[in-house]
Amino acid sequence: MVVETSGLRMRYGAVDVLHGVDLRLHRGEVLALLGPNGAGKTTTIEILEGFRTRSAGEVRVLGVDPDHGDEAWRARLGIVLQSWRDHGRWRVRELLGHLGRYYPRPYDPDDLLAKVGLTDQAGAVIATLSGGQRRRLDVAIGLVGRPELLFLDEPTVGFDPQARQDFHQLIRDLDTTILLTTHDLDEAELLADRILILAGGEIVADGTAAQLAAEVSGMSEVRFTYDGEERVESVPDATTYVRELFEKYGRAIGDLEVRRARLSEVYLTMVREFEVAR
Repeated sequence: MVVETSGLRMRYGAVDVLHGVDLRLHRGEVLALLGPNGAGKTTTIEILEGFRTRSAGEVRVLGVDPDHGDEAWRARLGIVLQSWRDHGRWRVRELLGHLGRYYPRPYDPDDLLAKVGLTDQAGAVIATLSGGQRRRLDVAIGLVGRPELLFLDEPTVGFDPQARQDFHQLIRDLDTTILLTTHDLDEAELLADRILILAGGEIVADGTAAQLAAEVSGMSEVRFTYDGEERVESVPDATTYVRELFEKYGRAIGDLEVRRARLSEVYLTMVREFEVAR
């Protein structure tokens, strides 16, 4: 287990921000932590990174309590902040080589640049990079020490559609454990193996996008044409329904589309249900 918390609590003065959060992150998994502003996401991440001391509960990150993590433990983490605008006068390869000296087994700068798609920008001054290129460099900085766990905070804020698509491909190609926070629900659905929804300092949902959709609505919508006539059916088991549909009608079926509840619909439903229950 890469990350494990039990009964994680945080209080600021008289205000409880986290109410017994139990969280698990497995090796090789991409986990998206979602939630409205004020839900406790930032506090949770800062505790896991060792930047904030919890009020109560048990926490293990890479087998270590973050409150007692040393430099060797920190070298096993990679952190990509939402915004990082330092080092503008450095050249790309020069900065990665410099930062690598702080780690026991850093990436070779050229290998890392190839990994994140910045080989052609190796000699460029960082201030001249485009937004998408700068974000790739941010990931390279997070990866320079070969981390076992990478924290990604709102990785594509401000990206245009092409830059976002390129960045998503980069993340899918990484071979490390990732904890992702984002307000882009389509991004979470695309990248994450599993999704946690945090609301009011509590985990209100934990599962794959498909599992969460099934909790909210057990029905899938199947759209198709039969002899040119459009039809829409809501069914509990889309796979079985579609198989039987083709067995029965064969080539008379066209324009087939299966739609389950989108993560955005699931998210809004679960957060609203939590707020109403309180």
